[in-house]
Amino acid sequence: MLSDTTLVAKAFSDSSRVRAYVALQTVGDLCVCQITELLGLATATVSRHMSVLRSAGLVESYKKGRWVHYTSIEDEKKIPGCIKNWICEQCAEDPVILGDVNRLPTLSRCN
Repeated sequence: MLSDTTLVAKAFSDSSRVRAYVALQTVGDLCVCQITELLGLATATVSRHMSVLRSAGLVESYKKGRWVHYTSIEDEKKIPGCIKNWICEQCAEDPVILGDVNRLPTLSRCN
């Protein structure tokens, strides 16, 4: 139990991971190429960030063609709704998050 809590805390200790998580909460499913475009980071860096979120049990990945897609996990045992809501509420007025949310519909689709 403590190790799960530590993994979740570590996952949310980086602003890029929080941004990716909030984006997934907003749209439900994103390709790694879309997350890379959103965060403006190298693909390898995004993959490492997503690995931390996956290890914490916050997201899951699946392969679609040559691309890896991510979706958030709705597991109340890993992260209770009150924590998810708190994170999203805390970020709701952040200018970077607001910019991300506005950009989500325009992100390129993976080919």
